[in-house]
Amino acid sequence: MADTLTGAFDLTGRNAVVTGANTGLGQAIAVALAEAGAGIVAVGRSGMDKTEERVRALGRPFRAVRADLSTLEPVERVVAEAQELGRIDVLVNNAGIIRRADALDFTEADWDAVMDVNLKSVFFLSQAVARRMLADERGGRIINIASLLSFQGGIRIPSYTASKSGLAGLTRLLACEWAGRGINVNAIAPGYFVTNNTAALRADPERNGQILGRIPAGRWGDPGDIGGAAVFLASPAAAYVHGIVLPVDGGWLAR
Repeated sequence: MADTLTGAFDLTGRNAVVTGANTGLGQAIAVALAEAGAGIVAVGRSGMDKTEERVRALGRPFRAVRADLSTLEPVERVVAEAQELGRIDVLVNNAGIIRRADALDFTEADWDAVMDVNLKSVFFLSQAVARRMLADERGGRIINIASLLSFQGGIRIPSYTASKSGLAGLTRLLACEWAGRGINVNAIAPGYFVTNNTAALRADPERNGQILGRIPAGRWGDPGDIGGAAVFLASPAAAYVHGIVLPVDGGWLAR
């Protein structure tokens, strides 16, 4: 039984593309997938030396692709460069940005910037990868990184909330279209993690205290806490899992 379970989570011989893999949750997901056996294509705007170091230390293939997903210009190039490592078996849409301001003061520029990265590029990169997955009829896995704001409203982040709510819906839509064709589309909804996106919240004593007071686990999430969920959704163990948004939140939504 133990060997069977181990095999169910084995990603040996598979390749995963992870966007926003230079730091934080993206880096942690890339490393977790590599630990499970996958080769990694790390996509990001900045250098990914640390991610590469950790993946190669595990003996896994690695390729870095520099790309700014604020526009659709790099989408086809990302796919082409990723395929130089081999077939794309897993896509993790992790890249995302956030802008903070009261709804009354929120600008069109901040709205568009967030929606372009967090939702528009996710759809078109998923489309481009899915076309390759379907062409050879071997299927694959697409994992979107949603948010607690896929379930809740939040404050002072209107475009982020809209994008992550939209991403939950998009996850279900793509699952409905592609489940019968061998592609599993799911999402992970991280709670409050120690990342660049939450630096402002952690630096605010009042907000930090309010957030910690609601998390049953009693702490902010560490990026390493998300890896297991990504490995599960990318693995044979999740073969019959389609269209879910899996919270990894220390119990926040249960409160």
